[in-house]
Amino acid sequence: MNIVALVLLSITGFGIGTTTLQYNGYKVYRVIPKTFEQLVALRNLESEGLYDFWSEVRSLHEGVDVMVPPNLMKHFKNYLENFNLDAQVFIEDVQKLIDKERSNPRAFFPRHNWKRYQTLDEMNDFLETLPALYPGIVETVVGGISYEGRKILGVHVSYKSGNKAVFLEGGIHAREWIAPATVTFILNELLTSSDPSIRSVAQSRDWYIFPCIDRLWRKTRSRNGKCFGVDANRNWGYEWMQGGSNSNSCSDHYAGSTPFSEIESLSLSQYIDRVSANLEVYLSFHSYLQLLLIPFGHKGREVLKNNEELHYIGNKAMDALAKRYGTEYTVGNIPDTIYVASGLSTDWVAANYKHIRLVYTFELRDTGKYGFLLPEEQIIPTGQETLDAVVSMIKQINNNSCV
Repeated sequence: MNIVALVLLSITGFGIGTTTLQYNGYKVYRVIPKTFEQLVALRNLESEGLYDFWSEVRSLHEGVDVMVPPNLMKHFKNYLENFNLDAQVFIEDVQKLIDKERSNPRAFFPRHNWKRYQTLDEMNDFLETLPALYPGIVETVVGGISYEGRKILGVHVSYKSGNKAVFLEGGIHAREWIAPATVTFILNELLTSSDPSIRSVAQSRDWYIFPCIDRLWRKTRSRNGKCFGVDANRNWGYEWMQGGSNSNSCSDHYAGSTPFSEIESLSLSQYIDRVSANLEVYLSFHSYLQLLLIPFGHKGREVLKNNEELHYIGNKAMDALAKRYGTEYTVGNIPDTIYVASGLSTDWVAANYKHIRLVYTFELRDTGKYGFLLPEEQIIPTGQETLDAVVSMIKQINNNSCV
């Protein structure tokens, strides 16, 4: 079992257990393959499932971030030495960084805010309070269930009938803390902001918003031989297992035994189908790398008919994002910009609902300095600039932007 893969979710309190695990001495290394043999060696190491790879093994001379527990440090260093791999430590002690992020007592802040990362219970409490605060506008909805029978909770926001709809989903890889935080931030601003641009966009669309689809770790909790879980974002039923996924059940990118083998992806896909008729925009939120990704991700190099428009609108949206804090994003098709990946939620949506005009994946902050452990003081700036991008996208549609 990939024990290390449990770390990032357990420490945030999203996990199902009550014990807080400690990660003293866990280090994150950046490894740079310089030969094809080294590249293959890193891919083989990833497939063993012993380490938590924070980034993909993609190409020569491109850094790969790997978290290493103390009990495997000797094995890891020997492996590096055997293949003459260069590696540098860029997080010396994961627990110390976590402790720094957790130094502010939770009781000091109001229960719902974006000065710290919220637990799953806090996010769900937030969602469940909204209908009473915004009667006739917000309703809680259940987008699906997990392997262990837990609800995938979201909200439907509607200011008036007849609107086209936007679908936001985050937390399909729950170790990516900033994604659910950003989605809940956007939701809150759509309801509370007095900014005229945000108010106009909020009221011109219906919103289906699911901050946290998979609350456990990178993978689901189903049992697969000696290992747990499937990568829920490699399990969707379009071009499944056509590159960038793995048939090894211990891999972080294990795609499952069949498309939609996981109740999380299957039940959410059924919900999407039920609300699909009015969907105009579908946005999936992940981290990290600061990218805006355009379908498709599989090895067939397929692109959507409006690929040029997606680039045009995406680039203008990233210009809007950059204006606030200077954060730079790269826009591009998935295989060209990050890596080949198949069985993605966005690919399935784009392939099955061709009337949906915009389908994107956000890979949020940062570019690797903190990786998944993005400091809490960056939650609000990330949310603000990402909302700027979303507002830009909707305004461009309203203005009927084209290439």
